[in-house]
Amino acid sequence: MAGSSFADFVEQVSLVDHHVHGAFQADGDEARFQNSLNEGNNEPLTQPDDTYNTQVGLAIRRWCSGILDLPRHASPAEYWSRRSELAELEVSRRMTRAAGVSDWLVDTGLDAADYLGPAGMADVSGGRTHEIVRLELVAESLIQQLADPADYVEEFGQRLQTLALSAVGFKTVLAYRAGFDRDLSRPAPAAVAEAARRWQANLGDGTTPKLTDVTLIAHGIHTAVSLNLPLQFHVGFGDRDLDLHKTNPLYLLDLLRSPGVRDTPIMLLHCYPFEREAGYLAHAFENVYIDVGLAVNFTGSRSPDLVARSFELAPFTKVLYSSDAFGPAELHYLGARLWRNAITKVVGGWIDDHDWSEADARRIVQLTARDNALRVYGLP
Repeated sequence: MAGSSFADFVEQVSLVDHHVHGAFQADGDEARFQNSLNEGNNEPLTQPDDTYNTQVGLAIRRWCSGILDLPRHASPAEYWSRRSELAELEVSRRMTRAAGVSDWLVDTGLDAADYLGPAGMADVSGGRTHEIVRLELVAESLIQQLADPADYVEEFGQRLQTLALSAVGFKTVLAYRAGFDRDLSRPAPAAVAEAARRWQANLGDGTTPKLTDVTLIAHGIHTAVSLNLPLQFHVGFGDRDLDLHKTNPLYLLDLLRSPGVRDTPIMLLHCYPFEREAGYLAHAFENVYIDVGLAVNFTGSRSPDLVARSFELAPFTKVLYSSDAFGPAELHYLGARLWRNAITKVVGGWIDDHDWSEADARRIVQLTARDNALRVYGLP
C-alpha cells in the first residue's frame, strides 16, 4: 500500500468493527427487511415502503446493489427480488466479506434465533469474532436463578469475572433503561441487595425480567469497571424506547470524574447527535473513546459531515470505527463503505488543501480503522 494513492490506501485498510450485532441468518419477508431500516420506530411500520425513501434506503440501493450483481440504483422491487433469490445467508456472506473487516466485536445482548451469533458471523464473514457482554443481560439472568437476593453482589461479581476470561469488553444500555441524568455513584452493598430483593419480589410467574433499577445498573457499571476491560455505553441515537435528551454524554461527567473509573477505557458508542459533546469528553478524559457508528448508515450521503465532526476535538488515538449493524447484512457492509467514502472525501480534502500531510493522514486512518481498537481491547 506504500506506493498506492490515498484513496487506494483507504480502500485496502482492514477494519476492526468494535461494536456490531449479528446479521440475519434465517430468511424473512420484505416487511422484516424494511422495518430493519428504521432504527427509531421499534413497532411494525404501517408504511414499511417508506424506509426505501430515506438516506439509508437510497444508500443501500446505491452501494449494495453491485454486491448482489445488480446495476447501481436498482429499484426497490428489483433489489428485493434479487435478494430473495440469493437467500439470507448468501446475502450475509457477500456483504460481510465485502466490508473488509478482519475483526467483529459482537454485542451478544441481542442474540435470537434469526440472527447469527459470534460463531456464525465468523463463518460467513471469514473474519474473527470477539464477545462483548451486556451487563443488563447478566443481571436479568442472575435474578431468576438467585436463591437469596442478599447474595446478589457476590454472585454478580463472580459471573462477570468468569465472563471476563473470554470476553473482550462489557456494554451497558443505561441509555435505554434509565438515561444518564441519574446518580451513578457506586451504591453500597446493602442498597444493592435491597434493590435485588425488590426486583425479585416483583417478578411474576414466567415474566422476563427487565432491569431498570438504577441502583443495580450503577452496581453493574462499577463492577465491570473494576475488571478494567473496556466498557461500552450506548449514547444518543436509538429507538424511541430511550429519552434521547437524557442520553447526552455530558451527563456522565460525574461518573467519569470518579477515581475508580479513570483506569478503565470508556467507549462512547454512536454519539449522534451528541458527537461533539462526546469528542469533548474524549479530549478531556484520557480513558474516553468515541465512534459514530450506527448514524453513519442512517445519514447515508450526509455521513461525511458526521465523520468530519468526529475528527474535531477528540485525539485521533481515541476515535474508533464501528457499524453497529444488526439484521440485514447490508448494514454491516454499508457502515464500512460509507466510512471509507467519508474518510476519502474528508481527509483527502485536507490533504489536497495542504492541511494534513499524506503521511499523517495514512497513519491516522490506520489508527482509527483498526489500531486503536486492537490496542484498547487487547486483541492479538
